[in-house]
Amino acid sequence: MSTDAGEAPAAALARLRQEIEAVDAQLVALVAARTRLAADIGAAKRALGRPTLDPVREAAVVRRAAELARDAGLADEEAVRAIFWQLMALARRAQE
Repeated sequence: MSTDAGEAPAAALARLRQEIEAVDAQLVALVAARTRLAADIGAAKRALGRPTLDPVREAAVVRRAAELARDAGLADEEAVRAIFWQLMALARRAQE
């Protein structure tokens, strides 16, 4: 079987895309697990008579995520903050 210079990069690209797909599957599984935990937290909050919305806690979670992003060497800390604000919204819906 002959190979040309384009085949090695194409194979590398395909492999990298497969790795990204595996990471994406893990991310979705983690979001699902987080959402299930948020639903359990919602039940605990109701049992305690607490409201679903906890702006102080949400801000702390987002701040911590930004710190983790910095520690991980991610250049776009604001993008991580945006992702976590979306996770907070998803959690709120799961808690209701």
